[in-house]
Amino acid sequence: MKLASLLALTAAPLALFAANPALAQDHVGHAATAPAAKGPAMWKVADADTTIYLFGTVHVLPQGIDWYDATIASALESSEIIVTEIPMDPSSEAALQQLTAAKGKLPAGTTLRSLLTPEQTATYNAAMGKIGIPVEAFDPLKPWLAGLTFSILPLMQQGYDPNAGVEKVLLSKVGDKPKGALETAEFQLGIFDGMTQESQIAFMMEAAAGMDEVKPMLDRMVAEWAEGDADELAAVMNEGMSDPAVAEALLYSRNANWAEWIDTRLDTPGTVFIAVGAGHLAGAKSVQDYLAQKGITVTRVK
Repeated sequence: MKLASLLALTAAPLALFAANPALAQDHVGHAATAPAAKGPAMWKVADADTTIYLFGTVHVLPQGIDWYDATIASALESSEIIVTEIPMDPSSEAALQQLTAAKGKLPAGTTLRSLLTPEQTATYNAAMGKIGIPVEAFDPLKPWLAGLTFSILPLMQQGYDPNAGVEKVLLSKVGDKPKGALETAEFQLGIFDGMTQESQIAFMMEAAAGMDEVKPMLDRMVAEWAEGDADELAAVMNEGMSDPAVAEALLYSRNANWAEWIDTRLDTPGTVFIAVGAGHLAGAKSVQDYLAQKGITVTRVK
């Protein structure tokens, strides 16, 4: 299940970052080192009367990465609408937090630790100690939500900030421009909530055991993203693809759906700026690959 942990900041659902906002607020970290940026990659799909920009994002970044340049600004300003993975206005984010809390809660009378073997309990307790949280704090949570928190909270404690995430920055620059979304929060959370309990526990245990590995891996991914090296970003991602089913659910099936959305949108005149996790625009079975299968030309413009 390592892929889900490693892609949390470039390809996994944006809904993950509403998983436990209170914990994140209580554990503000020190500044992370920001890599020097040459500029992340951007692509374009166009026909006679429609232009669609494809820009890969990182949902949570350290402060201080200078990635927003004139090329990105020009594309964004020329677009009539910005489209993200899920709606990201304040009311949608509030609803998402409520939905996460509801979907991520175990049935009454069941605790998370009661689902674990003694060996798993030892690993779990050690992980909770590393992030400075009492072992009973996650007892009400389903394993998938605890696992996502194990993946994300240590990063936030070490300087990664959702408010520095690329979508947040882009949306802050578009004012009242129309906003769209490719998916719903319910769909994104359902990817994890639909896993079997056994798979959820396996995911959580891998996230707990690999907690120390996630930030170095993410640092590498962010560095390749900031350099605009989509091939190297894909190579780093491939190191973590230990579960084909997770890769299919988190990446490939969604990429195919988004390519279908783009194909349909080309029938409507105008200019669109799409901002999605960079992992969806890198490597085999990327959005670009699925578009190429449809005979649609994708041109890299940055």
